[in-house]
Amino acid sequence: MRNLLKKKSWQPLKFHIFNMCLTRCPKTVENFCVHSRNGYYNGHTFHRIIKGFMIQTGDPTGTGMGGESIWGGEFEDEFHSTLRHDRPYTLSMANAGSNTNGSQFFITVVPTPWLDNKHTVFGRVTKGMEVVQRISNVKVNPKTDKPYEDVSIINITVK
Repeated sequence: MRNLLKKKSWQPLKFHIFNMCLTRCPKTVENFCVHSRNGYYNGHTFHRIIKGFMIQTGDPTGTGMGGESIWGGEFEDEFHSTLRHDRPYTLSMANAGSNTNGSQFFITVVPTPWLDNKHTVFGRVTKGMEVVQRISNVKVNPKTDKPYEDVSIINITVK
């Protein structure tokens, strides 16, 4: 449903936003889809990569401190008992605490159940899991988790 990035010969990722997410986390889905359609994520780097955990992007400053929702500022969490961090390749909102969602999101590389009811799940990677794994293995600054070499989103298309 969503194409994501390329780096050199890397293949695109494909996300699937579940139909149930349209009713269970509608603001999150709308925020992600509108940002994607408007090209907001184009050129953003994966600014935080933690091997064996997740890859994070969606910050236009590339620092982990930037980004905002399509409404300006932040929006509330949308948790649901059927939307869990129960498997790898889960697509979820990054935040700085309760109800602080903006534009940043992450993709897990392992199940992360401790994130349930802390981060809104709104999809899964359905194609390109090997790309997620390759990104999660790039060399990073151990003090900041920022990659030494940029890995950037080319574009995200919404169908």
